[in-house]
Amino acid sequence: MSKDGPVERGTKQQLRAGAAAAWPICLGYFPIGLALGVLASQAGLPWWAVALMSILVFAGSAQFICVAMLASGAAIWSIVLTTLMVNLRHALMSSALAIYFKKVDRRFLTIFAYGITDESFALNMARFRDGDWDRWRALVVNQLSNFVWILSTVTGTLVGQFIPQGAFGIDYALPGMFICLLIFQLQGRIYVLTGIMAAGISIAWYLLIPGDSYIVGASILAATLGYFIKRRARRKNELS
Repeated sequence: MSKDGPVERGTKQQLRAGAAAAWPICLGYFPIGLALGVLASQAGLPWWAVALMSILVFAGSAQFICVAMLASGAAIWSIVLTTLMVNLRHALMSSALAIYFKKVDRRFLTIFAYGITDESFALNMARFRDGDWDRWRALVVNQLSNFVWILSTVTGTLVGQFIPQGAFGIDYALPGMFICLLIFQLQGRIYVLTGIMAAGISIAWYLLIPGDSYIVGASILAATLGYFIKRRARRKNELS
C-alpha cells in the first residue's frame, strides 16, 4: 500500500486504466458540450469566450446557468453569486476525496481539484472504495474529461447552429447522466434513504425558498442526516 492507496504499477497502465474508466463520461460530455455550445452561440458568445469559460470554470451546470442568464440580460453580480451557490457542492466533493490524498503534494492537489466534477467524483469515489485505484488514474479521469468538455463546447459553438435543438437526445443527456450516476451510488439502504431525503428536501426548498440555494442546501442536509442515521445504526450493531 502506498501513500496514495493501492500500489501504482506503471505510467502506461495508469493512463490506460484512467482512460478506460473515463470514456463513458467523455461520451456523455460530448452531446452536453455541444448543447452548451449551441446555446452560447445563440446567446451571442464567440467560440473563444466559450473556450475560456470551459477552461476557467469547467462546470456544466454553472455554465448552462451562466449562458442562460447572459441571454436574459442578468447583472454580472447575480450571475457570479448564482454560479457560486451552484458550485459550492464541489467543496463537499473535494472533502470526501481528501481522505485518499493524504500527504500528497499541493501542486498535484491543485491540478486534481481543478478537474473534479459530479461525474468524475462519482467514478473516482467508487474506484477508490474498491481499492484498485490511485491518484494518477484519478487524475487521468479528471483531465481527459476536461479535454473532451472543452473540445465539445467549442465545437458546439462553431457548428452547433446547424444542429437542431433537442436532436440526438441532447436535451436528455444531462439528466440521463445524473440518473445513471445516482444508480451507481445506491449501494445500500442508507444510500437509497439519503437519496430520497435529498430529493424531498430539494423539492420543498425549491418551492419555499427563492433562488438556487436548494441544490447546496439539500445536499448538505441530506448528507448530514444520512451520516447521523448511519452512525446510529452502527452503534446499534455494536451494542447488539
